[in-house]
Amino acid sequence: MDQQHKLLTAEAFEHALRAKGAYYHIHHPYHIAMHNGQATREQIQGWVANRFYYQTSIPLKDAAIMANCPDPQTRRKWVQRILDHDGYGDNEGGIEAWLRLGEAVGLERDALLSEEKVLPGVRFAVDAYVNFARRAGWQEAACSSLTELFAPQIHQARLDTWPQHYQWIEAEGYGYFRSRLSQANRDVEHGLQLALEYCNTVEKQQRMLEILQFKLDILWSMLDAMSMAYELHRPPYHTVTQQPVWHRGKLL
Repeated sequence: MDQQHKLLTAEAFEHALRAKGAYYHIHHPYHIAMHNGQATREQIQGWVANRFYYQTSIPLKDAAIMANCPDPQTRRKWVQRILDHDGYGDNEGGIEAWLRLGEAVGLERDALLSEEKVLPGVRFAVDAYVNFARRAGWQEAACSSLTELFAPQIHQARLDTWPQHYQWIEAEGYGYFRSRLSQANRDVEHGLQLALEYCNTVEKQQRMLEILQFKLDILWSMLDAMSMAYELHRPPYHTVTQQPVWHRGKLL
């Protein structure tokens, strides 16, 4: 039997999941440029504005997972992800923190909330993620979040390098990255536990690796769309008009 068709031990399966980090969007040229201080103001602003659509969609994705999950214990843990983004009590949440990041890079709050700067490629990628969470079994949808395995590294890298490279960004804008350092580690522990418990057959293990690749594809495709618009200066319809004529908002 070929090795890839054998049931992996829990340790080997976790290793296979973590090996997918080779395709995390931290390795995308757009992200490498931001990390190295080579991104322009427009490129930073474009990334913040488009990534905001992803941030606001995360609670929708998590609510869809909870709606499909019959296990109260899992829901009690998973609901924290929604609260982390939407806020609760005195905690304003990650979406508000991202709005402050937008203001710190010179974007108007209303421009972010209107989604007017969201590129079609980004919208399609993010919507595919939310729709997957709505339609897939809750275990598969939950484990699609395992790109969090690689997230603490990316948040720490921004905190380490952006203040040096982009001194024009106001310091209070970095609150989101700081908060996610601990939140992402907590979420990883829960998500990984679910994956290791659920994927107890060869078929489930292989499908989960494919689902994780699907999520990596989403993150990479978002940066591809931004590269076209803000690096190559080829936004949608650039051969027809210089105006951003693409559709705004959710149609369904």
